Amino acid sequence: MDDAAIEEMFEGLGPVAIRRMFGGKGIYHRGLIMAVYLHDEMMLKADAVSGPDFAAAGARQWSYEGKNGKPVLMPYWTIPDEALDDPEIMARWARLAYEAALRTGGKGG
Repeated sequence: MDDAAIEEMFEGLGPVAIRRMFGGKGIYHRGLIMAVYLHDEMMLKADAVSGPDFAAAGARQWSYEGKNGKPVLMPYWTIPDEALDDPEIMARWARLAYEAALRTGGKGG
């Protein structure tokens, strides 16, 4: 996804900054990371407050296999399908991601 498409995706939230990271891109709003684009997939930040909402909407949490073979869960979730074609719904999920970034102090992982 190119930067212009990412900016358009988040326009309902406001301006975003895009920085290369981990072979992908970090998406920042007001200086806080609130989304990542990795492996051709956009993922929004969530925490203990908003994670259940993402799960209930059918989103998948990003995980990878740790050194001991157990999955390591990261605080990023796929965008719920309902938001992909509706800018207003996407803006609501983007706000949830930004609110999670505020609660975690902007820590990326």
